[in-house]
Amino acid sequence: MAAATHEQFMAKLAKGKPVPAIALIGEERYLREMCRQKLVEAYVPEGARQWGVSRFSLAEVKLDRILRQAETLPMLSPCQVVFVQDLEALEELGDEAREETVERLQEYLERPAPFTVLVLEAEKLDQRTKLAKMLEKNALVVSMELAGGGDEDKRRAAAIEAAMPIALEMARDAGVSLDEDAAEELVTILNGELAGIRTEIAKLATYAGARKRVTLEDVDAVVVSEQRYSVWQLADMLAARDRQRAMVFLDSLLREGEDPIGLLGALAWMYRKLIEAQEAPAGLNGWQAASRLRMRPQAAEVALRTARKMPREQLLAGLHVLCEADSRLKGGAKEMQGRAVVEFMLARLTA
Repeated sequence: MAAATHEQFMAKLAKGKPVPAIALIGEERYLREMCRQKLVEAYVPEGARQWGVSRFSLAEVKLDRILRQAETLPMLSPCQVVFVQDLEALEELGDEAREETVERLQEYLERPAPFTVLVLEAEKLDQRTKLAKMLEKNALVVSMELAGGGDEDKRRAAAIEAAMPIALEMARDAGVSLDEDAAEELVTILNGELAGIRTEIAKLATYAGARKRVTLEDVDAVVVSEQRYSVWQLADMLAARDRQRAMVFLDSLLREGEDPIGLLGALAWMYRKLIEAQEAPAGLNGWQAASRLRMRPQAAEVALRTARKMPREQLLAGLHVLCEADSRLKGGAKEMQGRAVVEFMLARLTA
């Protein structure tokens, strides 16, 4: 049986009946944080959360200690939520210890404490293992990913689509409304990366102020006014496959504090705009192109000029390269590794 999506999980949560055991599996950290927050809000009264919420890591604490907490009646609350991170640590145990630990967990899940919601978390879990199969049978398994299988491009498109309603909810939580076209632009430029979207929505809410409404113009002014348009300086270098100049320009961006993930998002946005520019009627001036492409006139003229220099196959291949680099960065690359990822990406784009 496939894992439930976070939307299905939220719908189940809204029914109000506690779920004895939940497994949150996936790498999307914002989704996991959101699910944790909703679980606590749903099952533990605000005044009792000091006693009704426990957090453990299986990399630091043995399972028996955690299950003893789960089997202990909570103070001042009809229900407790016990979060257990690093479920993958069980797979690193020796064969005998792993077998005993999984059996102990199975015993608990078959007869869970009625006053406890046990939340097991893992970024990745081999579905062929006994642990994964046991969780599928005895717990509600929820995918902490915005998109499932398929190639990189399809996963990215699905992630952007799935991020739209979440961005709108984030805006409501921040006390503002987010126009649909503004939400679409925001999640597209940020590649559906939820943590980045939340950060930018906080900025947008401050910018909107008393208006309490965020428009497409606000997104253009606040989120991407410099980051997005600076990448057009790379356009001619990429079209000419001038690797040396492109690397020097990339180095200057990184030295100035440009975030690699944000840079990838801006480049992916640029490639999509170049594809749109190729599809535009011939003879458009800067203002007409700006209206069609929803860009500033100066950048729209650059897009039209560059689109004539780059074959469509090069643009489509470039998007694929950017998607692969985005996946590597979101997989947890450190600062220096992040620099290596974007440098390798640029080398491929200019190959």
